[in-house]
Amino acid sequence: MDCKYIEQLLERYWQCETSLEEESELRTFFSKEEVPAHLLQYKDLFVYQQVQRETGLGEDFDARILAQIEVPVVKAKRLTLTGKFMPLFKAAAVVAIMLSLGNVAQHTFFADETLDYNYDTYTDTYDDPEVAYEQVSSALMILSEGINKSQDQHLADSVRMNAVDMINE
Repeated sequence: MDCKYIEQLLERYWQCETSLEEESELRTFFSKEEVPAHLLQYKDLFVYQQVQRETGLGEDFDARILAQIEVPVVKAKRLTLTGKFMPLFKAAAVVAIMLSLGNVAQHTFFADETLDYNYDTYTDTYDDPEVAYEQVSSALMILSEGINKSQDQHLADSVRMNAVDMINE
């Protein structure tokens, strides 16, 4: 084929004015071994389709595509009643803190009397130190039991949730 004709076809190809037969002629021309040096840069463009037809998709193509589009299994997280109301608890805590800070600020700003830091004027509630010690000991014991019960309940809940998660897996 004539190089001038091929150059004209290329010019029309870049302007999207070629027919399918003319594009086929271009593919045929560039599939030859001997292509002029100034047209070698276009060879890969027109030979690409023929090379890809020969290459094929491969035996594992379907498996690779399915592995990429396979939807991962999402495990549902079980929410307890406490978990459902946690945002409400947080909001209530924020409101309580804001109200407490407001009350402290109001008391501080609008208090007419000065605070008395003279500890000598304070009197004890109990006359007998042993009775006071017993009262404090019992209060601390009740607090300790409550904390331990809370920790045991939390531990049991977490063990139960781990067991449920293992069963679901």
